[in-house]
Amino acid sequence: MTTRQSFDKALAELQQDVLRMASVVEKSIYNAVKSLATQDPVLAGEVIEGDDIVDEQRYQIEDKIIKIIATQQPMAKDLRILITGLRIVMSLERMADHSVDIARVTMCLADQKLIKPLVGITAMAKLAQQMVKDGLDAYVHNDPDKAREMCQADDEVDHIYHQTFKHLVAYMKRDPSTIGQATYLLFVARFLERIADHATNIGEAVVYQVTGERLELN
Repeated sequence: MTTRQSFDKALAELQQDVLRMASVVEKSIYNAVKSLATQDPVLAGEVIEGDDIVDEQRYQIEDKIIKIIATQQPMAKDLRILITGLRIVMSLERMADHSVDIARVTMCLADQKLIKPLVGITAMAKLAQQMVKDGLDAYVHNDPDKAREMCQADDEVDHIYHQTFKHLVAYMKRDPSTIGQATYLLFVARFLERIADHATNIGEAVVYQVTGERLELN
């Protein structure tokens, strides 16, 4: 195997590692929101415990990238591929942290009747999850156009977040007894908004990997 073939093999393995981590994180986001909607503290506990797996995956990928840089001395586009991998795993790890935050809210509200259906929160979660999927698809196929298109969904997430914020504040004004739970739900909406922001970061990383452009797509 030539040096170039060996390097390409390492890059392909790195990409698979990133995708495996992304799969775990996507499941964590889904289960965190599901645990809240169904008020399931057991599922929330699984999300919290699973965060250690994500952390370990991040450290392993980072160590692999550092080793490749140190031993292969990549140049230009190859180096951008490695830097993109670093940026993506950092964003994924932050998403997992916010999933844990949502799961902890479930723990706090598990014995309470929800003051309202989680329509806005569920919609934000679906959009954010789709953004993650599309961002990783753009990463796999080196597709900067798909990455840019995916990032546009962040505007819709922001819109739903602001609507949800207004509705929950209205609940608190009408009935002060809802302030505690409504505040927790505001936190959840904010966590999901941040997850979407991190998905946008993945899109920006893909554009950088393919074109070398540093764009702010959020």
